Amino acid sequence: MKHGEITGWAVALLALATAAAARAQPAVAPAEPAVTAAVTAAAASDRAWIAVSIAAVMAVACLAAAYAVARVGAAAMGVLAEKPELTGRVLIFVGLAEGIAIYGLIIAIMLLGKL
Repeated sequence: MKHGEITGWAVALLALATAAAARAQPAVAPAEPAVTAAVTAAAASDRAWIAVSIAAVMAVACLAAAYAVARVGAAAMGVLAEKPELTGRVLIFVGLAEGIAIYGLIIAIMLLGKL
C-alpha cells in the first residue's frame, strides 16, 4: 500500500467513526411499552456502532503510528549514523510520529463518553 492509500483509509474510517458517534442520540422513553422496547433496541444499536467506532479509531491510529514510527525511525537511524550530534532533533520527529496514536486515544475517549 502506498502512503496516500493508507491516509485515505485512515480518513475514511475516522469519518465513519465520527458519523456513527454523531448519529447516536440519547433515548427518550415514551409512555407506551411497545414503543419503549423499540427505542431501547435503537439505543442498543447506536451503542454498538459507537463501540465499533472506538475499535476502528484505535486500530487505525495504532497502525498509522506504527507505520510512521517505522519510516521515521529508519530515517533517524540513517541520520544518526552520519551525524550523531543530531540525536535530540531526531527524537522529536519520532515523538511526533508516536503522537498519532495519542490523538486516536483522545478521539476514542471522547467517543467513550457517548456510551
